[in-house]
Amino acid sequence: MILIVLLLIVLALLGAPLFAIIAASAMLGFYYADIDLSVVAIEVYRIAQMPALLALPLFTFAGYLLGESQAPKRLVQITDALLGWMPGGLALVSLTACAFFTAFTGASGVTIIALGALLYPALKQAGYPDNFSLGLVTTSGSLGLLFAPSLPLILYGVIAQQLNLPKQLTIDDLFIAGILPGLLMVVMLTAWSFWVNRGARAPILAFSLRKVVSAVRASIWELPIPFVVLGGIYGGYFAVSEAAAVTALYVLIVEVFIYREVSLQRLPKVMRESMVMVGAILIILGVSLASTNYLIDIGVPEKLFALIKQYVSSKLTFLILLNIFLLVLGAMLDIFSALVIMVPLLVPVALGYGIEPVHLGMIFLANMQLGYFTPPVGMNLFIASYRFEKPVMQLYIATLPFFFILLAAVLIITYWPWLSLGLLQ
Repeated sequence: MILIVLLLIVLALLGAPLFAIIAASAMLGFYYADIDLSVVAIEVYRIAQMPALLALPLFTFAGYLLGESQAPKRLVQITDALLGWMPGGLALVSLTACAFFTAFTGASGVTIIALGALLYPALKQAGYPDNFSLGLVTTSGSLGLLFAPSLPLILYGVIAQQLNLPKQLTIDDLFIAGILPGLLMVVMLTAWSFWVNRGARAPILAFSLRKVVSAVRASIWELPIPFVVLGGIYGGYFAVSEAAAVTALYVLIVEVFIYREVSLQRLPKVMRESMVMVGAILIILGVSLASTNYLIDIGVPEKLFALIKQYVSSKLTFLILLNIFLLVLGAMLDIFSALVIMVPLLVPVALGYGIEPVHLGMIFLANMQLGYFTPPVGMNLFIASYRFEKPVMQLYIATLPFFFILLAAVLIITYWPWLSLGLLQ
């Protein structure tokens, strides 16, 4: 048994697919517990019966369609028209545009690739220092994970709903809970950007109503998208999955038939690429549910809580250790793998310390957001290094001030639960 476990660890380190490692560990556990291995197949099939899970492929497809079109360019134009006239306005434009785009694509690397080509040269041309521009675009790429309809928010809700919580958690709750923590991050980065460039001589353009009208006219068909999603959900017109279906259909009509920026010939390619990402998430989720059930059956969460409780009696101390652990995890694993592997273990332990599952979700995703550019192996650092053709060491230095600003935001989110729960009361 020990040799097989060690073999699985070695295979994982050598790059074996994560779903294969998780599935093998689940099957191994059920085999030694003398439980029929068909339970693994049953758990994989069970994900097809989760209504909220329908939102994942639909929002992903909508996000990929937006990324393939000229929507990123129009997004930058309209935010620039509305905010670019302010001192340091282009920095705020970058933060706002990236946060909005990441919320819909759910992938920060896509944001850096799609918007980086527009924002990085614009920031440099406006007179912002090179390292500041690099750091801003790299860190902004992960903003938006706490805003609806972020895929990680939905996935956290789907996983948490399988854990028989004392109080039922809904994805709507998570969408509302993410508003203030997400705004806190954007506001803190904006304040820092204004402060650090207070003496810079970047040109300040006068507000132009004509420019605003032109940008609005160019984006007139895409502007209703957030209102369709959020207004439909919170107005009681749609469930989350229904809002996802309406959004996907609306984006398809707008980008393919109205703007005609995604041709019918390219549409199958976009579908394939978006569903490859969804398929990877779903297969990991399916086998992880089987693994989670085995761990719950043998009482691992309770044993883990008892072990931690022996050494950590304070809720505040536990939260400090949780932040450290999640930062390291976020730098090592992609956010979707981290969610499906760790949430089933962490939620029961956090409940033992009196931490609300919704609040835990904000802590988890805020740390994952920070982990994307945590040295030395944060994924966004390498994506930005490749995208902007800069040494990765320069990216380390460029993102360091932004890292500490967002780390302060993560600590506020962690130790001030009202920020996540206040709008739900």
